[in-house]
Amino acid sequence: MHQVELRFRPDSRETLTHTNLSAVRHDGTGLWLAGDETATVEHLAWNGERYDAQRTFHLADHVELPAGPHDEADIEGLARADGHLWLVGSHSLKRRKAKSRDPVKAARRLATVLREENRFVLVRLPLDPVTGDPGRGEILSGADNLAAHLAGDEHLAPFLALPGKDNGLDVEGIAVTGRRVFLGLRGPVLRGWAVVLEIAPESAGGGRMRLGRPYRKHFLDLHGLGVRDLCPYGEDLLLLTGPSMDLDGPVRVVRWRQERHEGVVHADDLEVVAELPYGVGCDHPEGLAVLDGDKLMVVYDSPAPNRLTPEGGVYADVIPI
Repeated sequence: MHQVELRFRPDSRETLTHTNLSAVRHDGTGLWLAGDETATVEHLAWNGERYDAQRTFHLADHVELPAGPHDEADIEGLARADGHLWLVGSHSLKRRKAKSRDPVKAARRLATVLREENRFVLVRLPLDPVTGDPGRGEILSGADNLAAHLAGDEHLAPFLALPGKDNGLDVEGIAVTGRRVFLGLRGPVLRGWAVVLEIAPESAGGGRMRLGRPYRKHFLDLHGLGVRDLCPYGEDLLLLTGPSMDLDGPVRVVRWRQERHEGVVHADDLEVVAELPYGVGCDHPEGLAVLDGDKLMVVYDSPAPNRLTPEGGVYADVIPI
C-alpha cells in the first residue's frame, strides 16, 4: 500500500470538503470526488506527483435541487459510465448530536430527527467529451424519490422513519454497469445481511428521471457489515464494507462475482480482497475507486492528522488488488 496526495483549494478547505470525503471515481481526466457536507462535486487532475488543479461544480447549476442550491446534498456515491457522471444522496434522516453536557439539552437534541430534501436525490450528468465538464442533467427527487418507492417494501419500509445512523435507510454507494444501477445500503442491515438495490432509471423529460422496471433487492451476508461504497471491477462489483452504526470498524473490500450469485449471496460466495486500516474516531474509509485495473484508491472521512498535508492536501490510500 502507498499513499497519494489530493490537494484542495483554500475555499474547499474552509468548508472542510477535504476532511468529509464520501465518494470517489477515477476516469481518464482524473478524480471525481464528493463530500457529504456540500452540494458540489469536485474534480482533481493528476500532475505527475499528486492530484491537484481542483474544479468545483455546483449541483444546482446542473439540476433543480428540491431544497434549493445552498442546502447540503449529502452525496455518498459517485459513478462514471457511458459518458455520464452519476451522484446519489444518502436518502437518510438525520438525528441531531448530543453536544451539550446538560442532560436535558442533550436528550432534547437526541429526540430531534431532521429530514433534508436535498439528501433524497439521484442525479445523472452528461460529461462534455472535449472538456470533461458536466452539462445540464436529470434528477430523481421530490415525491418520486427512491425512498418513496420503498414505502411499501416488506424488508425496508420499517426503516424509513429511522435516521441513517440508527440502522435506518442510508444509501452510501452507486455503481453503474450497462443499464443496471446498483445502490449499496449502509443500512439497514437485516440480521447481519446487507442490502444492495438494483434500479433502472430512465429519462422522464424536463430534466427529470423516473424508475423504469421495478427495483430488485440483493441480500449479501457481510457478517453484519453494511455497504459504504461499491464500484465495477470487470464483470464483478467491489464493495467497501463497514459498520452500519456509529462504529469505526472493521472495514473490508469484498468482491461480488455477479455472474454466479445474485438475489441472496452467502458469505462463502464472496471474496475478501482487502482488510483496510481505520482509526478510533477518525480515518473512516468512505470511497472506493479502481485505478489502472489492478489498484484501488480509498478516501477517508474524518482523516487522522497525519493524513493532512501542510499545503492543504489529504492522503488517500492506494492498494493492490
